[in-house]
Formats: sequence, structure tokens, C-alpha cells
Amino acid sequence: MKITDLKVWVTRPEPRGRSFVFFRIDTDEGISGIGEATSSGGGGSIIVGNMARFLRSSTVGDDFRESLIGEDPQYIDRIWHKLYRRFTGGGGFGGFVTTLLSGIDIALWDIKGKVMDRPIYELFGGPVWDDVPMYTHVTPGDPDRAADQARELAGEGFTALKTDPFMPEMRQHHRRYMKGEISPAGAALGADTIAAMREAVGPDVEILIDAHGNFNVPTAIRMARKLEPYDIGWFEEPVQPNSNDALRAVRDAVDVPLCVGERLYHRWDFVPILTDRLAEYLMPDILWCGGISEMRKIANLAESFYIPVSPHDASGPVNILAGAHVMMTVPNFYKLEFNHAALDVHNRIISEPLDIRDGTLHLSETPGLGVELDEEYLDAHSDPDWNPD
Repeated sequence: MKITDLKVWVTRPEPRGRSFVFFRIDTDEGISGIGEATSSGGGGSIIVGNMARFLRSSTVGDDFRESLIGEDPQYIDRIWHKLYRRFTGGGGFGGFVTTLLSGIDIALWDIKGKVMDRPIYELFGGPVWDDVPMYTHVTPGDPDRAADQARELAGEGFTALKTDPFMPEMRQHHRRYMKGEISPAGAALGADTIAAMREAVGPDVEILIDAHGNFNVPTAIRMARKLEPYDIGWFEEPVQPNSNDALRAVRDAVDVPLCVGERLYHRWDFVPILTDRLAEYLMPDILWCGGISEMRKIANLAESFYIPVSPHDASGPVNILAGAHVMMTVPNFYKLEFNHAALDVHNRIISEPLDIRDGTLHLSETPGLGVELDEEYLDAHSDPDWNPD
């Protein structure tokens, strides 16, 4: 079996929404696999899409320009390492490179599942779990509205809910980090939001805090301490991911669990987090860390430290499904991230809707990922900055 083509879509289903990147890898035996390589925000999806087209069109045999076309798609690790070393030999690690690799890797596992006539989760020794519990998001801003939404979602079966209660003020700094400070009023609103949510859902629903890396060290410490009385499940990305020393300073000063990992891009990034005990939860993103192959390696590393893994999701439906297939086989799995507000968009992109019941994702026994892309929909909703083939 040989790879014959790599089809790329960069789609924006909603005019002011985010752009998604999807791949289809074709073979000479008529079996195709789908993947996702979304890079949220700032036009990153356009960059990754063009990287994929460049990879597909690479025909020069020198300058380390090893191609994807012509490879045996069942040699997944060989392809992963070859492409990773091709694009990171000059010192660039992670980010766009691992996102490109993720989309390819997921599509290759989809092909392998179809060849073996098995869902992906059965290719790793079979499932450890019968289904995939999820957590979803609560919209911050108004404490009473957040409390009502939390109560409603808990009633739908979600046992963990996440929000960034500081986002009403800090949204202006998201992806624009400068000082990392928040006003007393913004901090008070954040605490009031979590207090209202805790009162609404009681003690049996976990409340997870996402700080989006928006704080400096002293501010992160103050905000974590401010929320400690509400028994929060974790404090996510308290500081920017570039400094483990900053993370260590927060870790040493607070009594709430920390969660990091969405902006760590491969197993080597996670080693110091684990060995230095800098976080209680890991949340790699399967679209940014190198795909199914790398997610399993990261989860296996974390298992040896008894650290739970909870995949990050800020992208599309293939992100959710690929993460679920891996987590079905991982003993140290916590919960899979999901944003219920995006469900309609997700289901428009794929051939079968996500089967989410009682806060749990149920995977089918269909070979591979279990779904196909709605290519007509993707063709009809191309990103305005993308030039389709």
C-alpha cells in the first residue's frame, strides 16, 4: 500500500468563528484516512494548511526534503520521525510542525483501523474503559447566569465543568500577554462567579479553572488562593508556558492542583513537568502534540508518575474523536474536554453526529475513527484567506 495524495481543507463554518484544518490521505488501494490539524487563532490554520500542501508537493530529492507521497501508510512511527526530523532539524520544535504531524498521524491511524477492520481504540490492546466521560464549559461574565448554566449542565450528566472566571477583563490580554495583572474588580467578579457555581452544583461536581496563561507569578498565586475556598478541581495554565521556573513558583505557593500541557508540543516538553512535579494534571492537545502516536507516549510517561491525563480540545470533531480513541486505552485518563456550544458546528463537519449522552462520549465499533468528513460542506465553507485546490 502506498500514499498517493494528501487533500487539505481550511474551513470556517461561521463567519466570526475559528478556522479548522482537515486532511484526507489517499492510498493506491482505495482506502483513505482523515485527520485534523487545526491551529486556532492568528491565521495559524492557514499556515498549517500551506505547510501540508508544500509537503504534498515536495518532489526535490535533496535538502532533506523527504516526502509523504509514496510512503506505506502503515509505517506510522517511521513517517512520524522522518517528518519530525525533516522540519525540526534547524532547531524549531513544536507548534506548527507538530500540528502538521498530528493531522497526518491521525489520518494514518484511521487508515490502519480500516485496513484491520477495527476501531482505533482496539489497535492498542483493546479498551481499558467502556466509554469516555467529558467535561464542558460554562460561560463567564455574570455569576447568576453562570450558576444557572452550571446547574443545567450538571443536570445533563456532566460531573465536571470548566470556566475562566477572569475572562471578562482578561479577554483583552488573551494572546496579547504583557503585564499579567488583573484589577481588584475583575478578581472579585471571578471569585463571585465560582462561588455562585459552587452553590448551584453542590460538592459533587468538579469546577475547573482555566487561567489561559494570562497572569504573572504573584497574580496567579493571588487568584489561585482566592478560589481555594470553593474546592476547585484544578487551576489551568496559571502562567505562560515558556518558563518552568515561573510554574514552579506558583506550584510551591498554592494548595490547589495545577494543570498544564495544551501548549507543550511533544513528549520532551512534558518530561520536566513530570520529573519536577510541576503539575497534578496534564492536558496535551492531540492536534498540537503530534497526534495519536505522541498522545499515547505522553500518557504512558504520565502513567509512570501516577499523573492523570485530560486531553485539551479547542478545535473540531476529529480532535474530540482522536483523543477519545486514545483515552479509551489509557488507565490514567481523567476526562475529555468538550464545548457543548460547538456541538452543532462539529456535527455539520462529519458524517455521523457525536454520540454524547449523560456527559459521556460513546464511540462506535466502526473501523478507524468511525466517521468521515462531509467534503461538500467543507468545500462550501472555505476560509476566506484560503485558496482551495
